[in-house]
This record gives sequence, C-alpha cells and structure tokens, in this order.
Amino acid sequence: MAINANESQCELSIQARTLMGPGPSDVPARVLAALGQPTVGHLDPQFVALMDETKRLLQYLFQTKSELTLPISAPGSSAMEACFVNLLEAGDKVIVCRNGVFGLRMTENVERSGAQAVTIDDEWGQPVSLDKLAEAIKANPDAKVIAFVHAETSTGAQSDAQAIAKMAQDAGMLTIMDCVTSLGGTPVKIDEWGIDAAYSGSQKCLSCVPGIAPITFGEKAQQVIQNRKQKVQSWFSDQNLIMAYWGGGAKRAYHHTAPVNNVYALHESLLMIKKEGLEIAWARHAQNHQALKAGLQVMGIEFVVDEAHRLPQLNAVTIPEYADDAATRSQLLSEFNLEIGAGLGALAGKVWRIGLMGHSSSQHNVEFCLNALETSLLAQGGQFEKGAAIAAAQAVYQNAKQSTAVS
Repeated sequence: MAINANESQCELSIQARTLMGPGPSDVPARVLAALGQPTVGHLDPQFVALMDETKRLLQYLFQTKSELTLPISAPGSSAMEACFVNLLEAGDKVIVCRNGVFGLRMTENVERSGAQAVTIDDEWGQPVSLDKLAEAIKANPDAKVIAFVHAETSTGAQSDAQAIAKMAQDAGMLTIMDCVTSLGGTPVKIDEWGIDAAYSGSQKCLSCVPGIAPITFGEKAQQVIQNRKQKVQSWFSDQNLIMAYWGGGAKRAYHHTAPVNNVYALHESLLMIKKEGLEIAWARHAQNHQALKAGLQVMGIEFVVDEAHRLPQLNAVTIPEYADDAATRSQLLSEFNLEIGAGLGALAGKVWRIGLMGHSSSQHNVEFCLNALETSLLAQGGQFEKGAAIAAAQAVYQNAKQSTAVS
C-alpha cells in the first residue's frame, strides 16, 4: 500500500473530554504540541541533551539529588514493578501497608519477586496506621523493606510518608513509596523524608500523556541494587543496565528505544511545573479542593476520607442514595463530555472519584463539574437549590482573593 507523503491531515477524530477522574488528567496544548515535534533517534545528541534536562527537572519534582532519577519507558505500574524487582531477592521479607487497591498490587509484586509479604491492613479511606506499622516492625525485625502508598488513588487517602520513612530508618529497613497520585499535587520530599525508592506516573498531577513513569532510587537503594547476589529478574527493568543509557555524559550505551516523543511531552510538562513552582502548584490543588468541597456539600455529598488525611487532587465522595452511579457518570460523559471516576474494589458502586489533578485542577473545571453534577442530580430527585453549589465554590475563591489582597 502506497503512502501519500502529501497527506498531512490525520484522519482520526476523537471527541475532547474534560478529564476529572482518577487519571489521566487534561493535557495542556503545549504538552500535546511537544509530543508532535519531529521524532529523532534515541541516541541523537539532541535527545541525549533532552534526557539530561528531563532528569534535572525530575530531581526538582521529587526534591532529590539522586542521579538514579529517570522516566521509565512504561506506565506507573511498570515503575512499581521496577522498584520491587530491583530491591528484592528471593527470600527477602517486606512489610506491605495496605489501605486500598494499590497496596494490594504491592503485595503481588513482592510475591512475584520471590519475597515474603507481611501485610498490615487498614480500612479503605484511612491512612496507614503508624501503630500497626510499629507492631509489624517489632514482630519482623528481619524485614528488608517497608512498602506503602503515599496517596491511595482508590480512596483519596494520604498517609504520613515522613513518619513511615523515619520508622523504617530507625529499624534499618528500606522504603518503597508509591507517589503516583501525590507527585506534583501535594508535597513529596524524597531527600528530606529519607525515602529510598519512589515511583509515579505521567498522567496524573503532571498532566502529561500516559505511558511514561518517573522513578527515583536513593543512595542506600542504589547500593542494594549494585550488590545483589542474583541478577534482577526483569532484564528490561534492571536499573544497572538502564543507567548505562540514562546516566550522565554524552556517551550512552543502547538499552532500549526510548519513547522519544513521550519524553518530549514529559519534559514540557515538567517545565510547566517548574515555571509555576511546586509550592504554588500544591496551593492551587488545595484551593480548588476546598471550592469543590464547598459545592459538593451543598448537594449533600460527603467525603470518604477525613479532612486531615484527604488528598486535594483525588476526591472520593459518597454517591447519594437516590442517584444511579453508572447512569450519572454516563450522562456526564455523553451530555457534558465530562469524565469522573467510579469506585474501585470495596468502594465500587459506593463512591465517585473526582480528580483535580495537574491541568485539570482549575476554577473553571470545579465550576463545570459542579454544574454538570447539579443538573444530573436535580433530575434524579436531589433536594437542593439550583446554582447553590457553584455559588458556594465561588465564595471560596472570593475569600481567597480577599485574603491574598489583605496579606
């Protein structure tokens, strides 16, 4: 089949959505434009220079100086696996903190690595219990790693990463932290907290296209990887090999063909975060959460997670008894081109997950979501005043402006 070089118009047509689910989030136009830059070879000097810049930007995002900081050429689930297969060997013991779906997936990774998982479970919607963790550490002093989810995407709960890391350090254990949903939306401070290995994803608070995953390993974790008794089970995920490609300097050893255009997009999204500033980005997510909360409460919608442990960027809320879960989400998608997420696991059919991540975290999206939900819920018998939800959200923004003006 001949290819007409003059045919520059793409024939694919996809309806745009406002993405306010658990991910992906809305991707800014400039990130999509970066994705469309000319593809070059994965060892091209232009791309090698971009690799170095991307690494420095990821170090800023993770708040780390670790040189073993890079984007895995695969989604966040692959970065999760990379942490476990690099740090674990057969017979190792891992304390896995589970308070949602992704803690369960950590257990799978431990067991598939030939290691032993010691699990501590907390109710979905609760943070990791430090008391339970202390008991598990005392009962298993020979554990090598403590694994936990900083921001549990299935529930919207955030755990105390700094306290968990301190407990691991005192016990002589390593930490593996899932920060897929927290990175870029709430504070993640790898070096300050003493986290040994952490991974994230591109499609949540980074507002990049899916399919590429930031990861970082601290000095102690690097020593473990370098001094393994056996080869890493996964050739592709072996960080000893990958660093020959992602390490510093102009000369790079071929490991795999990197997703060049995805790295362009990630680089652009990281530049946007750097320009905004991490602290400002964290504050933006927090303010939009407060506005969304005010509007939802007017409609009688409550949160699953207590305020003290709640993620501003991932809002798990209870579905009103009179509302039809699937029908509501379907209506939002078909009539408003708005995506919100369903519940997972134990929370399936009980909650909606409303994302305010990255580029999706804006006053416009908060008000748009509240208006769409209001329309759907009033039609299903909701007992609240039309327009009151948006008015409550706008009051939050107005108060914030006044506070800023005074200060």
